[in-house]
Amino acid sequence: MKKSYILGTLALAAMSLTGCDDFLNDNRFPLSEQTANDEFWNNPVNVQNQVNRFLNDYAGYGDRSSTNGTFYFSTLSDDQCGRRSFTNWTFTSVPASSSSWNAPYEEIRGANEVIENVAKSTMSTADIENFTAIARLHRARNYFNLVRRYGDVPLIKIVLDPTNEAELFGPRTPRNEVVDFILEDLDYAAAHMAATSSATTFSQDLAKAVKLEVCLFEGAYAKYHKNDAARSKKYFEEAVKAGEALAAKYTICDDYTSLYKAFNVDGGGYKALASNPEIIFCKNYVQGVFMHSLCDYSSASDGVAGITRDAFESFLFLDGRPAASTTLDKTDLGVPEDGGLSIANLLAVRDQRLAMTTYDHVLMPGMTFTGPNTAAMWSMTGYGVSKYNNFTVPEADVNQANKNYVCAPLFWGARVYIGVAEAKAELGTLGDADVTKYIKPLWDRAGIDTSKLNKAWLEGMNDPANNMNVSSLIWEVRRCRRCELMMDDDIRYWDLIRWHQLDKLDTTKNPKIAQGANVSNSPVAGSALTGNYLNCTYGTGRTFEDKYYFYPLPSDQCSLNTELNQNPGW
Repeated sequence: MKKSYILGTLALAAMSLTGCDDFLNDNRFPLSEQTANDEFWNNPVNVQNQVNRFLNDYAGYGDRSSTNGTFYFSTLSDDQCGRRSFTNWTFTSVPASSSSWNAPYEEIRGANEVIENVAKSTMSTADIENFTAIARLHRARNYFNLVRRYGDVPLIKIVLDPTNEAELFGPRTPRNEVVDFILEDLDYAAAHMAATSSATTFSQDLAKAVKLEVCLFEGAYAKYHKNDAARSKKYFEEAVKAGEALAAKYTICDDYTSLYKAFNVDGGGYKALASNPEIIFCKNYVQGVFMHSLCDYSSASDGVAGITRDAFESFLFLDGRPAASTTLDKTDLGVPEDGGLSIANLLAVRDQRLAMTTYDHVLMPGMTFTGPNTAAMWSMTGYGVSKYNNFTVPEADVNQANKNYVCAPLFWGARVYIGVAEAKAELGTLGDADVTKYIKPLWDRAGIDTSKLNKAWLEGMNDPANNMNVSSLIWEVRRCRRCELMMDDDIRYWDLIRWHQLDKLDTTKNPKIAQGANVSNSPVAGSALTGNYLNCTYGTGRTFEDKYYFYPLPSDQCSLNTELNQNPGW
């Protein structure tokens, strides 16, 4: 029983992006003769096809069949309320099984297969190192996903022998050891992957971008969860090292929206995303060939997942100040207009990333407003999401599932710049030159006044909304990160995890995360209100417990391997 389950769980899905169905089915574990022989692995074309399957690991905006992706759809955060329901914790009880555990180990086995087989091949040293680097990058990302979710996890560095129970049923490896191993993999990948300038293929720069995110996570986790100053310092310094190397190559583009609305059609509203100077790595979609449903879901007439009141109010005003100290009009009242409720006046005085993220009208049932390329949609919060909707795309290609083809950024300049700024702020080394280099370009692009922007300005902000018990400087860097990357790649959720701030998702303690727009001026009545604000909980809320910092291990894994122990609280 044990052996057959491991074969199913750790199977190598040896997929080629260019192969036929027979090839895919023939090359699942145990390997067929086609791949389980030296001749196959001696051919660089064959190996390239094997590692190309790792591209599927980058979800982006999802695909046209079963995957929603990690942009917009990840509503377990304080930035959004879910579509037609309020999002609870990922798990509220121990699952019998979970792809969050199984899938990464399947991918890790696939990476280990490549590493072991190319090492024995007769390919050139350059090819061996390149394919090994790609596989180690892939292995690192999957271990990172496991550590973030489960903490200690079994560290498997080889292709397991399904007849060797000592290998199969070992204990969980301490998370620090696993993360250190991840860093080794990423450093190898950054040093040995073939240099490339393509934003759609594996590259040394992609490895550095992944390293930056891993090191940001670990630096903060060590500081805020474990009070381990030495480890925190090491990882924040590694984050700076990786980020500075990237920032020297990738510049911040002029148009924020171009990062999210580019598509590969001649004469489109934006040039191809891969040619944007800010893009390190992206996922291309092609009309009629490979598409997704994000634009359809964020433009639906049956309710969309809108941004929250808390998210809306997190954006600075154009004078570079929060609501508590701005000299600009800080009212949150919309203006009745042609049967709708315009919030254009509210958006006009704030960080322009907000106007590029939501529509200029409150979207409620019974209102007549219909935005560009949208049906008469309504939002859970009244605030819509326009961030990913390219208004030059034909409406028929926006308002249908599996017909959307704007391309997805995966790693890009802004993500790097704000990452370096955060690491330096945490290290206590962020100076005026760094503020100018890493924060000013993002404020400039957002239309915020930067004439007074320096370290002292951020330190003196002292926003009373700071509820994270951190300095004003760190709070403002975190604010910039939140606003710049809102709804992108599930970043906000994992930021709250690593900062030890997951309790901010408790709706009792933080009611604004379950509220939407102020509709007291609305020409139609809101169906559920908290005071003057739309209530987005549908009568339910979200209560925080410490156990939610980690997922529970699936019960079948604990039964299968008695060396595993369940996470605390589960």
